[in-house]
Amino acid sequence: MSTHTSPPTDHLSALAISSSFSPAVLTHLKSIASSLPPSQIQEIQSYRSKNHNDTIPLLQHSPSSDSVHVKHLAEYLASPEGDAMMPLANMDLSYPISNYFINSSHNTYLTGNQLYSDSSTDAYTNVLLRGCRCIEIDVWDGDANSTPAEAGEKAKEKKHKYFPRSLSPHREKPLSEGKAPVGKGAGGDTLSLPTPWQSASTTARAEPRVLHGYTLTKEVSFREVCVAIREAAFVTSDLPVIVSLEVHAGKEQQEIMVEIIEQTWKGMLVQPPASECQQLPNPGELRGKILIKVKYVAPERATKKVATKAGTPAMRRKDSSSSSSESDNQGSSDAKKDKKSSIIEPLSALGVYTRSYHFKDLSSSEASVPCHVFSLSEKRFMDVHESHGPTLFSHNRNYLMRAFPAGTRVTSSNLDPAVFWRKGVQIVALNWQKFDAGVMLNEGMFAGSGGWILKPREYRGQSPGQQAGVSDESQGDAIAHKTLSLSVNILAAQDLPLPIGDDKPHGFQPYVKCELHVEKPEERTGAAIEGGGRSKDGEYKFKSKSSRGTQPDFGGEKVEFANVHGVVETFSFLRFKIQDDEFGKDDLAAWACIRLDRLRDGYRFVRLLDANGDRSRGILLVKITKSLS
Repeated sequence: MSTHTSPPTDHLSALAISSSFSPAVLTHLKSIASSLPPSQIQEIQSYRSKNHNDTIPLLQHSPSSDSVHVKHLAEYLASPEGDAMMPLANMDLSYPISNYFINSSHNTYLTGNQLYSDSSTDAYTNVLLRGCRCIEIDVWDGDANSTPAEAGEKAKEKKHKYFPRSLSPHREKPLSEGKAPVGKGAGGDTLSLPTPWQSASTTARAEPRVLHGYTLTKEVSFREVCVAIREAAFVTSDLPVIVSLEVHAGKEQQEIMVEIIEQTWKGMLVQPPASECQQLPNPGELRGKILIKVKYVAPERATKKVATKAGTPAMRRKDSSSSSSESDNQGSSDAKKDKKSSIIEPLSALGVYTRSYHFKDLSSSEASVPCHVFSLSEKRFMDVHESHGPTLFSHNRNYLMRAFPAGTRVTSSNLDPAVFWRKGVQIVALNWQKFDAGVMLNEGMFAGSGGWILKPREYRGQSPGQQAGVSDESQGDAIAHKTLSLSVNILAAQDLPLPIGDDKPHGFQPYVKCELHVEKPEERTGAAIEGGGRSKDGEYKFKSKSSRGTQPDFGGEKVEFANVHGVVETFSFLRFKIQDDEFGKDDLAAWACIRLDRLRDGYRFVRLLDANGDRSRGILLVKITKSLS
């Protein structure tokens, strides 16, 4: 998926577009030209004055004194000023990093489902170029004493044991053009089966590998992952990147991890402060830097663990297999807890401002350590929401928290990120492998941001120099909730992309679904949230009549969401989906998601992404009327 930073900005291509609109769009433009509201006429005048030094009153350009010239209207709508999504204002980067929402990925290395898809360095390149600023690496011991052929045969036997031939039709299809390539190893060979990874400097030692433990997912080299991150981290944004390490490797392999990290990311790593961290830095100070989130172990404790406990690769492999290792195993035995603490001091020390602590509760001593990060699965988070909602909200004003999808989401489905953002969670990690509602809302939140979004004033922590405290103020008390009335007239579309795998435009029968995602009352009261925060359709939805072809006329059908209570614009979203009306499942062709505080009034073009999440040539012509009281 490509990050939607802004529509094409070559304005004279807007003039070219204006002369080649589809008949349906052009018909509506001619009608609109004579009925524009005064506010939008003024916008077009300002646009022409800024871009063409044209100060002549707009209506004097037109053959008719009461209409705007269609050419001027078309040029304006095709420009960024005519986009339905308002660009972000310049963002203040001077607040501590806990005051920002961060575009985040879960199990980043996977290219498909959580059970048997490939791990790939391309997955890291893909999400970083799409604007992700927090990525995850699950690290395991490498295999030292087997050849690629032997490893391949073992994996093949294992796959046949667990996946009989009768299930083969249900295996994932290769990703279509526009998605990240899958299964590419360091040398570009397809990783059809897992292979061991050897050090680049010597064949005598194995190097750590990246995979999803206890599954049939194929591994990739930790070194190659680090190289891919280095090459892509700051291409589209120079804002800091957080690398979340889930370490399942033993002492020797951790030493190799530190060596690889320090070699590969030399000059990019955050340096520790002169004294113990008392306050988090701001993202402006961390431009071009990589922060490592790793389990924190006090130096003396780490030394003791290393001296008394070496463990075996086989035992370490049984430790854990996902992010849930940090927060979901509250009832684990002392021995299991001991294994989870076996992080060597040099690796733990790389976590300067993002130290991962095991979550016990919000009153623990760790909950007031300035640089701590708690990671909670969606289920654990919902339990805390119901039992300590105001405390949870207060904690997230001043300290970092990460939430991630449950391990049962084997198809790489997602939670609803807006539920967690409304509780102040900075790092809401999503499975980017699947374009569901969660990923679309994430695009709506971060489009054009560089991957960091400053929280609303009411969600921020104490000012620099002030002591962070715990408050009993809930999210419902902290910020004003308003009543929304929203209507959208769906006029026409142009250059719609076809669904993945479809190459027959004449059989395409598109319709538009509009969905409004807003806060539920239970989120404010601490009651159980329906669905437990899972990704879902919007609370308010509308489906248009079907049309035909890639240049459809929708006739101006009106969507109306009236008197919607309890709305906070920053955390509310309008989602458009173009789907193909057919027997069975209606395939997705294109979509857009716009945060409500960035949704412009008036006649607008909605720029559409295709089903792969890449920017397309598709546009949807709409009229938007929005009011809040």
